Amino acid sequence: MKTRIIILFTLAIVTLCLKTTLGQGCSDAGFCTVSGLKPGSFDTLSGSKNKLAFGGSIAKADHDISILANYIEFSRSISSKFSIHCKITSIRQEGNQISNFNLSDLYFSSNFLLNKYSKILVGIKIPLTNANKIKDDYSLPMDYQSSLGTFDLILGLNFKIKQLQLAIGYEQALTKNKNEFLAENHSTSSILNDFQSTNHYSRKADVLARLAYPYMLLTKLKITPAVLAIYHVANDKYDNAFNTTLEIPGSKGLTLNGNLFIDYELHPKHTVQLSGGFPFVVRDNRPDGLTRKFVLNLEYGFTF
Repeated sequence: MKTRIIILFTLAIVTLCLKTTLGQGCSDAGFCTVSGLKPGSFDTLSGSKNKLAFGGSIAKADHDISILANYIEFSRSISSKFSIHCKITSIRQEGNQISNFNLSDLYFSSNFLLNKYSKILVGIKIPLTNANKIKDDYSLPMDYQSSLGTFDLILGLNFKIKQLQLAIGYEQALTKNKNEFLAENHSTSSILNDFQSTNHYSRKADVLARLAYPYMLLTKLKITPAVLAIYHVANDKYDNAFNTTLEIPGSKGLTLNGNLFIDYELHPKHTVQLSGGFPFVVRDNRPDGLTRKFVLNLEYGFTF
């Protein structure tokens, strides 16, 4: 019991301290919140075969951009060891007199329970836009695109070690997107001149590791502090105005975030979850537009 309290206290302090850290992070290309890699993914559906969840989040991004995102997710248990999941997402970005709202991505994933201590995940992310939203005849930077615009492969492993949960994930873009943003197309007095060019943007793979500690505070109340690391394995690339492919320096590297999940059971078949994410260590350059100073998410789910 003493060990549990020490681990819980340590993770909670780390997580809460991240909120006041100078820096920006998150950098989630999609797999951080996929079923099977989220904390609590070993939980059952309480005897039900299906679960439907609705969620919404607010966040703050680079360049004073405000984010409002939402999703709907359906899960079905095919057997005691195998489940499938489908999630559709959308996002609204607003800032600097520019706004965009659109559907984002469609996720399909499946989880297979190897034993009561480990499970594997295989999934795919399908873009619902081509990441080339146009304003005044010019493509907007990735920070204003509702999707990365790529088909992605998602793989994961999730381990349960007593109370601790360790998730390891890999996400690889299988295609380039069709973004055509070039900062030099805009005058130096324009805010868009400060963004990273991403013409024919090629995004490299991410590797994820998350350590979480679920703890039941009360019969119906659970908190889960977690530390989330995302490593971008190589520098991204883009094509300049002369169609020469260039690397984007500083886009490779580590992003470290703190997470806190609070789950409350309204009814044996109805739950709500409040979660937050805050940055700690960041990459020097995040051309994908995934930078978040903070993220707060509320989800309601029910099983049937």
